[in-house]
Amino acid sequence: MEQEQVYNKNAREVLESFKVDSKKGLDGNEVKLRLEQYGYNELKEKKRLSRFKIFIGQFKSFIVYILFFALIISVAIGEIVDAGVIFAILILNAVLGFIQEYKAEKAIAALKKLSALKSKVVRDGKIVMIETREIVPGDILIIEEGSKIPADGRVIECSMLETLESSLTGESASVAKVIEALKGELSLGDRRNMVFAGTIVTRGKGKMMVCATGMQSEIGKIAEMITDVKKESTPLQKKLEMLGKIFGLGTIIIAVIILITGIVKEKLIDEILSGNFIGF
Repeated sequence: MEQEQVYNKNAREVLESFKVDSKKGLDGNEVKLRLEQYGYNELKEKKRLSRFKIFIGQFKSFIVYILFFALIISVAIGEIVDAGVIFAILILNAVLGFIQEYKAEKAIAALKKLSALKSKVVRDGKIVMIETREIVPGDILIIEEGSKIPADGRVIECSMLETLESSLTGESASVAKVIEALKGELSLGDRRNMVFAGTIVTRGKGKMMVCATGMQSEIGKIAEMITDVKKESTPLQKKLEMLGKIFGLGTIIIAVIILITGIVKEKLIDEILSGNFIGF
C-alpha cells in the first residue's frame, strides 16, 4: 500500500493490508522475509569524498583554467600585484565552493543522528527491544513520551499522543495524534494519524504500525534528495563560463596568429640577410 493512502484508511484496514495482528505483531520468519524485501531501516549514503578531493574539485572548470593561465603569464612578465589578485580570487572561489559541498556531505550524517538506536516492538506476541535498523514494514511499535520515532507509521492506538515534527515540517508546536481515518490528499503536517521517522514523542503514549522504513520514509526521501542534488551554476556563473570560453578561444587564436607572424618575420629577415629574398 502506498504511504500516501495509509492515512485515508482506518486502523483495521491498514493492519489487514500489511497482514499483521496488532496484539501479536510479526513472527521471526515474516521479519526475515520483509528484511529481504525492504532492506534494513537505515539511511544510505553514497561514498563520501575526502576533504582534499572536494577542495581540488573546485579547480575543475574552464574559467579557473583561464585564470591559472593568466596567473602564469602575470608571473612571467613580472606583474606580481596582478598575479596576487588572481591567486586570491582562485583561492576564495575554491574555499567558498568547498564549504558549500562539505555541508552537503555532512547533511546525511546529521539526518542519521535523528534516528533512535533501540525501539520497543511487539514480536511473536511479546514486547521486545530491538535494533532500530531491524524494524520492517508491518512491525507494531510501542511509543511513549521521549521516544524517537524510528520509521514512518500509522497510529493504531493513542492516549494524549503528541509529537514534535519540526525536523520535517518546520512547525515548532507539537501535533496531537488521532487514530481515525482522514479524508482527502493531505500534507505531512495534516496527517494527524501518522508519525514520522526522526520526530519525537513529546506527550502521551500509543502504538504505531510501521508503513515505511529507511530510504522509503519521509526523512529518507530528504536524504536521497540531498545525495542526488546536482551542483547547478548560477546565471552569473554561466555567463562567466561563456565569457571565459570566448576569451580563451580568442586568446588562443591571437597567440597562434602572433606565433605564425613571428615565424614568417624571422624567415623573411633570414632571407634578406642571406641575400636570397626576391628583389635582391
